[in-house]
Amino acid sequence: MERDSSRARESYRKIGDLRAADELLAPDFALHTPLPSAPGIKRMNDVITACRSAFEHLNVTVEDMLAEEDKVTARFTARGIHKGAFMDLGPTGKSITMTGIEIFRIENGKIAELWGEANLLGLMQQLGIFPPSGK
Repeated sequence: MERDSSRARESYRKIGDLRAADELLAPDFALHTPLPSAPGIKRMNDVITACRSAFEHLNVTVEDMLAEEDKVTARFTARGIHKGAFMDLGPTGKSITMTGIEIFRIENGKIAELWGEANLLGLMQQLGIFPPSGK
């Protein structure tokens, strides 16, 4: 389990390095997130590229990480500045903070699957796409 959690933690350290996909992800990697893109490793690279293009100085902090059997769960906080297009919204220059949880399934020392859920509503409220709750 320690090796599995270190592989997941390494994926956060290398989040901007698209070349790390071959090292970290299984050849038949599956990404399960609400953001649309291509299948497999290409999908993961598309998501990373879109987020890095939209949010300057994107920094992801792992708040908690738990491992059991072949799964690793991470709770994270991402921070950045909206400097590029995101969800059809041009740059706003606003600072953002988004929280989320990801579950990694590790197989043969590589990430075989990743399920991700993030507070996209909160992000859209920060960017002004949706009004804040209660308004």
